[in-house]
Amino acid sequence: MAVTVERDDVQPEETYDFRRLEAKWRPVWDELDPFDTSKFEDDRPRKYVLDMFPYPSGDLHMGHAEQYALGDAVARYWRHRGFQVLHPIGWDSFGLPAENAAIKRGGEPREWTYENIAQQRDSMRRYAASFDWNRVLHTSDPEYYKWNQWLFLKMYEKGLAYRKESSVNWDPVDQTVLANEQVLADGTSERSGAVVVKKKLTQWFLRITDYADRLLEDLDQLEGKWPHKVLTMQRNWIGRSYGADVEFAIEGRDEPVSVFTTRPDTLYGATFMVVAPDSDLAEELAAGASEETQQRFREYLTHTQQMGAIDRQNADRPKTGVFLERYGINPLDGSRLPIWTSDYVLADYGHGAIMAVPAHDQRDLDFARTFDLPIKIVVEPTEVEEGVEYDPAVTGVALAGDGQLINSEELNGLTKDDAIAKAIEILAERGTGRAAKNYRLRDWLISRQRYWGTPIPIVYDEADNEIPVPEEQLPVRLPDGEGLDLKPKGSSPLGAATEWKTVTLPDGSPATRDTDTMDTFVDSSWYFLRFLSPNNDAEPFDQEELKKWAPVDQYIGGVEHAILHLLYARFITKVLYDLGYVSFTEPFSALLNQGMVVLNGAKMSKSKGNFVKLGDELNEHGVDAVRTTMLFASPPEEDVDWADVSVSGSGKFLARAWRLAHDVTSEPGVDFTTGALELRRVTARILDEVPKLGETFKYNVIIARLMELTNATRKAIDGGVGAADPAVREAAETVAIMLDMFAPYVAEDMWQQLGHEPSVALVEWPTADPALLVEDSVTAIVQINGKVRDSFDVAPDIDEEEFKKLALETAGAQRNIEGKQVVKIIAKAPKFVNVVVKG
Repeated sequence: MAVTVERDDVQPEETYDFRRLEAKWRPVWDELDPFDTSKFEDDRPRKYVLDMFPYPSGDLHMGHAEQYALGDAVARYWRHRGFQVLHPIGWDSFGLPAENAAIKRGGEPREWTYENIAQQRDSMRRYAASFDWNRVLHTSDPEYYKWNQWLFLKMYEKGLAYRKESSVNWDPVDQTVLANEQVLADGTSERSGAVVVKKKLTQWFLRITDYADRLLEDLDQLEGKWPHKVLTMQRNWIGRSYGADVEFAIEGRDEPVSVFTTRPDTLYGATFMVVAPDSDLAEELAAGASEETQQRFREYLTHTQQMGAIDRQNADRPKTGVFLERYGINPLDGSRLPIWTSDYVLADYGHGAIMAVPAHDQRDLDFARTFDLPIKIVVEPTEVEEGVEYDPAVTGVALAGDGQLINSEELNGLTKDDAIAKAIEILAERGTGRAAKNYRLRDWLISRQRYWGTPIPIVYDEADNEIPVPEEQLPVRLPDGEGLDLKPKGSSPLGAATEWKTVTLPDGSPATRDTDTMDTFVDSSWYFLRFLSPNNDAEPFDQEELKKWAPVDQYIGGVEHAILHLLYARFITKVLYDLGYVSFTEPFSALLNQGMVVLNGAKMSKSKGNFVKLGDELNEHGVDAVRTTMLFASPPEEDVDWADVSVSGSGKFLARAWRLAHDVTSEPGVDFTTGALELRRVTARILDEVPKLGETFKYNVIIARLMELTNATRKAIDGGVGAADPAVREAAETVAIMLDMFAPYVAEDMWQQLGHEPSVALVEWPTADPALLVEDSVTAIVQINGKVRDSFDVAPDIDEEEFKKLALETAGAQRNIEGKQVVKIIAKAPKFVNVVVKG
């Protein structure tokens, strides 16, 4: 569709006005809708560029400004390179912030959420991000979360969704459970900041552990495409380790207890066992102890449940525990091992119980020394200095390294690796153990005791049997939140929605809906697929669109999602692959993490008084200047310190660039080859260099090159070349097209003033004339013993011997080698010569 826009009269540079340009071009783009992908069905290659979608908590902030400037530069770059680009946007609009805001305001989460979406949407349109506004989605729309429920039911059918009673992470402030991934390194909730405690509840889980090996091994596909830091974080979170499951018989118990250990070679050194206080096993064993011990255990369990996981694993913390008056049997030597409970053992590691080998594990040693338990050395260090004491019972330092087995009967004399293999072989022969793998990863807990989320599509009959809601009855819609008490109380507010939760089964018997809602990370685990056909009522994503665009070619977002969101999205993609819905196993082919926007080296915070409002910056400097500053400040992965940047400097550069288009007097279509050669060479070098820089996201360097071209063009206009020279038009058009990545308002206005129809965003970059890249001469450097002493101009294809000869003849070389012996001449024609002399 053609859009006619009045061309401005040429005005003085000081009248450059970003407000006028923003007011002029936004309605044009609204009418033109240049990024609607449905309009461009042709044979061009495709790119799917995706920014991590925002949560609608207030207006856009400085972090959003950086992320969407970066993501938009990527999308615009690929359009200029001749690709069809899908660049959608939506809102991750379920979740606790909306619910907590509604509680505080006395309103309803839906109203707060959609008001914020409207505000952010308007700000994004002002920010001129090149989104396809016909593909917008909100995860809190029933049309979206219907397919969350569909996905849940598909996983339920395959046994990948299950319900069980478990010790879970409990946020005491938000009064809801958290997945392991939502507990921060310091043991606090990533939601509320409260110290997470343990609580037993019956909850829904997704079997992500069934995919642990694939999640780990498929990371190899992403090497060099995802940041190394993110790959390492994912590998560490999955945490695969090899060892053995060892069966310990327990006196007075029919079933043995399985213990995972990476060091089955040290079994002869086990002198006691420890179980996690919050494990079912500890509760069972304590029940058979004396009343006094049971009371001590209950008190100890309460204390443990109030601790964070990080505190519990702090190696420097004094060891505490309770003897449970029970004994296990070592499966190799038959010795009796007293069973203790201690908070340094976690219920979700291995099987919640360990064999303690104090001579060779520091935490076990500290515990043994605290409670005067036996310490037996079974691995002798490889190198022992004569006269130096190494017995851990004396030194207090465990022997954790390699060595040779001692005091271990048939394992004596073996090295660590051989002893591990032999120990597993013996255990297998006796039926008391086997080789095993263990993972840090635990199944994904998705139940949440809050209102503003996707209802779980399960009902329960009077016998508490699980009954899936039929697909044709989806979506199970949230009831109206008006009148519900949304305050966190340890159970879902939906429990009070009596009419909603009470249903009748086909046989007429009563049933009750599940009143928990899903973790909002379910919403974001597959949203990139819904963008392919967000208005499709018949299926979650259209297969034809899937073939065109998926998987995502370039994903952009913060490193804070390195584990949570990315791990879950990878898991769900593999599930959909196994179910036959997608043909790929990784959702995001490449990942780019942007840094943070900080102020004076510190993270911005309203409470700390170092908060910069994006709206204020846009009103003062304009969208283009803020976007350009964001990308000029540093490489994308580094932080931008807003105290160190010059937004006004960016504005001055944009004014100079804008003025170029007004000063050009030649007509569109003029023959560039007749233009001034020197300026044409500058333009050609930039046309040749910028695509390579764009491939590696060096946008700060691209902006620097555009500044150079702008200055060179201004010099040509004001000097002897003049504004009518075709080379000036070529340079100005190049600036306009390339500037579109960073400053779309200025770029569009320049393009119009140069006599072209909008939109410049859809114009492919011109290619450099190879003849203009060939230099007539090169300035070579002459060094004497590594120090620069002269320079001279030579032909680019000069012969190396001739190159050396001319270098030695330069005045600088003659002065510095006179009276000295030339030892060696190192030459790299046509760039430099280094003459090594002595004397």
